[in-house]
Amino acid sequence: MPSQQKQYEYLEHTADIKFLAYGRTLEELFENAALAMFNVMIDTGKVSGETAKEVFLKSSDLESLLVDWLSELLYLFEVDEIVFRKFQVKEIRDEGSEYSITARASGEKFYPESHPFETEIKAVTYNQLEIEKTADGWKAQVVVDI
Repeated sequence: MPSQQKQYEYLEHTADIKFLAYGRTLEELFENAALAMFNVMIDTGKVSGETAKEVFLKSSDLESLLVDWLSELLYLFEVDEIVFRKFQVKEIRDEGSEYSITARASGEKFYPESHPFETEIKAVTYNQLEIEKTADGWKAQVVVDI
């Protein structure tokens, strides 16, 4: 039986939160980065998945695509008041001059009484952003502004 691969881990950072996300594929990497970001804000284990949002984005490179993906999820949380717990990235495509992502995020309406808010994330940053191909798949380092 294969060993369980880490999904993400948090790293020390002064005024922001920095984490590493992992994935055997780029799609899994983006899913785990989203999970790590939402677990900074709330306990995703207490969220059900009755509401889903489809996400389709294009960006000039993989790093921008990751920032845009996480920023879009943060936007949906702030504007539509949805907390997400599950992320299904259907496809990340290299289209030559740009990359695209097709995904679905599942969660539920945000209710402060049932979703204790832990940390507010203001923005996803390019600060210390890295995406790297590894022997086991992919790794990304992300810093979010709190």
